[in-house]
Amino acid sequence: MELAGQTAIVTGAAKGIGRAIARRLAQGGARIVAGDINLSGVEETIALVQKDGGEALAVYVDVASAESVAEMVESTLDRFGKRVDILVNNAAVWHLVPTEELTEADWDRVVDINLKGVFLCCRAVIPIMKRQGRGHIVNIASQAARHGGIFSGVHYVASKGGVLAMTKKLAKELGQYGIVVNGVNPGTCDTGILTDLPAGFMEGVIKNTPLGRLAEPEDISDTVAFLASDAARFVHGETIEVNGGLLCD
Repeated sequence: MELAGQTAIVTGAAKGIGRAIARRLAQGGARIVAGDINLSGVEETIALVQKDGGEALAVYVDVASAESVAEMVESTLDRFGKRVDILVNNAAVWHLVPTEELTEADWDRVVDINLKGVFLCCRAVIPIMKRQGRGHIVNIASQAARHGGIFSGVHYVASKGGVLAMTKKLAKELGQYGIVVNGVNPGTCDTGILTDLPAGFMEGVIKNTPLGRLAEPEDISDTVAFLASDAARFVHGETIEVNGGLLCD
């Protein structure tokens, strides 16, 4: 999966799955723009990329802000030669709260980051990819969007369901321009954000997963690398489940 000479933007790249994606794409030869609201975190990410021998740029981005997204894309073009070959929309927040306790502010925050953020980042790079006549967009959704979630708020599930629908719509709209659009539904991945889940939850997930373990960030990043490459040139409008068989049917 050769990505040499390509420029990839990865949002939510300060840690966890986003960091793993940035490192994996860099290992394939891509030049990385690692974006996150946590600037110190993305600086750590690019230090790891550079340690691996890759080339990377850390940028602050609030994906819920069109102005901030535009600045990220402009920084990418200034640094890496007026191209954006790959966009990975990974930035997201997870929030668990019963629906009757959910505030409008909570709803807006999660939907703005998880759903509007994907739209804003796609909108910003589509003209560039059209001009190039090619590009790959990979949207990170969630298995909660498929089964309704067990320990996820309704706003999180709704936002990720929107990402699934947007992936299909963008694929239908952009394929004619050589822009390949796909998604990934990660399985339960212990990246440190699930510490508030009830005791025994992780053990239950593992027990019900045919492969017998939780997802690791690298499981997701390898799938993203495939979808971002020409090895997936005829995979379009799909969202791949990466859950160890938990939801196989």
